[in-house]
Amino acid sequence: MGSTIDPGPIDISVLYDQDNHISSAIWDGQERGVLRCHEHSSMLEQWKLTAKQIGLVEKAGFGYFRTIPTISLDNSLISALIERWRRETNTFHLPVGEMSITLEDVVLLLGLPIDGKPVMGVTRTPGKVCENLLGKVPEDLNGGMVKLTWLKECFSKCPEDAPVEEIERHTRAYLLYLVGCTIFSTTTGNKVSVMYLPLFEKLDEAGKFAWGAAALAFLYRALGNASLKSQSTISGSLTLLQCWSYYRLNVGNPKFNDEPNDVCFPFALRWKGRASGPRSNSNIVSYRKALDSLQPPDVKWLPYKDLDPSSSVGDIKESLILRASKTVLICFDKAERHLPDRCLRQFGMLQPVPMDVPRWERKIRALDQGSDLSKETDLQLKGKNQAELREWLERRLRIVQVEEVVDEIKYMEWYERITRKFVGRPESLESEFQRIVAAMREIADIADSFPPDRMDSRDRKSLDEIKNAAHKSLMDLVGDSKKSRRKIATKRKREDDPTIKDDY
Repeated sequence: MGSTIDPGPIDISVLYDQDNHISSAIWDGQERGVLRCHEHSSMLEQWKLTAKQIGLVEKAGFGYFRTIPTISLDNSLISALIERWRRETNTFHLPVGEMSITLEDVVLLLGLPIDGKPVMGVTRTPGKVCENLLGKVPEDLNGGMVKLTWLKECFSKCPEDAPVEEIERHTRAYLLYLVGCTIFSTTTGNKVSVMYLPLFEKLDEAGKFAWGAAALAFLYRALGNASLKSQSTISGSLTLLQCWSYYRLNVGNPKFNDEPNDVCFPFALRWKGRASGPRSNSNIVSYRKALDSLQPPDVKWLPYKDLDPSSSVGDIKESLILRASKTVLICFDKAERHLPDRCLRQFGMLQPVPMDVPRWERKIRALDQGSDLSKETDLQLKGKNQAELREWLERRLRIVQVEEVVDEIKYMEWYERITRKFVGRPESLESEFQRIVAAMREIADIADSFPPDRMDSRDRKSLDEIKNAAHKSLMDLVGDSKKSRRKIATKRKREDDPTIKDDY
């Protein structure tokens, strides 16, 4: 069956890099397996911040973000999602159409600011930066990277009576650690680049940067790289990716120990107290099949509709206008396109056929020595010479507008031609039947292996119910299979001899 199906795209004008995409390798039987997922936030709870430090962290724009605990990653779900990410459009290509992680998701799930100055800076000598802003320099400062363990060992406990300068140094170290193990985590291991540190020099000025936009640019780049068949790792804010999926897709969502608290902000906190649910026995193949067969009822286009953060978060509502800004997201040398016009149903609009995406330069030139992003004149001057930066500076002028007449049938007809329909080869009915029978037999064998003499009457009764249910299901499956085969055989005979009647 699989050999006669064309997984697409029929028209390669949009997904022009299909040959390098992981879905091509999987279709050809070259399984990559589960990606190695790099987030290093498990040690964050060992940092003990004083009240003064917490105040400085809030000024720097990370007050909400720091409250998100480590959320256990489902590597199989993340890997299956990445198989459907396309760096040509910065969207997931799903059976229902394109979807993406947008600026709206970043600000509501993580609580990071999405409006402000672009996160970029000048290249400076790493040793001098550490000495000036931390008061210490690590011995093994290689390639401008500092070990997260060094930051934690030296700065995780700030004395209550420390002078202001020392409090600021400890807080800068915490913020560098925080971004290095979450939104800017890398595949190099337990390290973070020192290039972010100068942005924390003046902590009140740090709060004027669009950290959420930078986090999304970083994640877009990581998703694009990981979607290539040559890659085996993924970094960036995987908590954002996973929580986005939990909110929007009915695939692999965990169960809750208690009723979820939907009034907590940021909204990633909703998954703080979840219990291990279906993810405990799901693998990448089952997630892939679920995504390949995704239907409209499995999608929540407006998951935040009834969750209003504006009452407790005054600055969030104003910045949400940027959720539909068709602009360029910047994180130092990374420049990635934010294309809300390709997933308008996520904003309550109808989806027309979107405009073509021009191939873009995915990097931006570094700032010159002496440039000062705190000065609007320096930023505007730089923007005149760089189209990517200019787009970000014009972000409020680039909001996608609602179209009056939209034919979504026409959109889906177009989408069917340009998308990759399947990642995994569709399973034939026969092989699916054999797989189900094998699973039911395994359940029955496990139940038969329990020694009944070591159980009380209640456990024996429960075990008997499991065994009876497994055996009945097996008999029903086998019976249905025989009945189906008789139907097919009779139909073929009747086609050859019309006098033959049905015998079922």
